[in-house]
Amino acid sequence: MPNIDPYNVVQRRGLMMVLSSPSGAGKTTISRRLLESDPNLTLSVSVTTRPMRKGEVNGRDYHFVDLTTFDIMINREEFLEHAKVFGNYYGTPRGPVEETLIEGRDVLFDIDWQGTQQLAEKAREDMVSIFILPPSWRELERRLFTRASDDPSEINRRMAKASDEMSHWAEYDYVIVNRDLDKCVDAVRGILRSERLKRRRQVGLSEFVNGLKQGQ
Repeated sequence: MPNIDPYNVVQRRGLMMVLSSPSGAGKTTISRRLLESDPNLTLSVSVTTRPMRKGEVNGRDYHFVDLTTFDIMINREEFLEHAKVFGNYYGTPRGPVEETLIEGRDVLFDIDWQGTQQLAEKAREDMVSIFILPPSWRELERRLFTRASDDPSEINRRMAKASDEMSHWAEYDYVIVNRDLDKCVDAVRGILRSERLKRRRQVGLSEFVNGLKQGQ
């Protein structure tokens, strides 16, 4: 009797994997490593009103729009979630995400706790949330200063906001302390592997099992 591989027979609905953390805790680096190593994972490209930074590409890093356009998208209910962060607006466009999930591919979200709460209200069954914590307050501060992408006033503002952001850790499905980047990435990959195998994500599984019982 031939071996039956359910991963090839049963289709899978994609999942939404949310990574959140205070600035400097490592979620952007973790996201990049996951995307580089997993072709079935795609990044949700947010819409934002903040100015484009040097080296960024419109449509790859963000969809950059003005405030009027952003407000129109809100009124048309085109966002799965949206929030104001550090004086700028960010939102996740609904259409591309839903299409990707139907195709059986997974979407990675680099969003804050406000966006995560909204996403959970609209699509909790599709969502897996992970909060990344720094190993210490001092290390978080060091990382922000050494990456040198923001001026000192911006860094101080991010540090002041970090305590509030970290207070939402208990709202997430998983919490990882980023003491070692490689181990942290491996932990996130392990979560992704497990979540992909959950019964509710395997479309047509009941029919497949019934076929097995009938000798098919």
